[in-house]
Amino acid sequence: MKTYLLSIFQPDGPPPPPEQLEPIMRDLAALNQELVNTGAFVFSAGLCPPSTATVVRLAEGDVLLTDGPFIESKEHLGGFTVITAPDLDAALKWGERMAKATTLPIEVRPFQA
Repeated sequence: MKTYLLSIFQPDGPPPPPEQLEPIMRDLAALNQELVNTGAFVFSAGLCPPSTATVVRLAEGDVLLTDGPFIESKEHLGGFTVITAPDLDAALKWGERMAKATTLPIEVRPFQA
């Protein structure tokens, strides 16, 4: 079994209102439970807003800390799920289901062996 990262990209700005977000979270919880039940689930987490990020970088031998996200973008990494799957096709099926549950773009990427 290979390990895959399913990254959830969400638009910048405030979260959707509760009446829109609650069904999405319910569908995502059901999908996560199915991942657990099938043995594909490894780990999942949501992230705080990009405004809480700190970028650490080396510049001319000094370490610089910068508040906020590394890049300016209209989307940000909002959360992720790590799964195991027999191959990329199976991982993409989980990604497809996650895209339907969240209504957001999902990037599916294998971990290096």
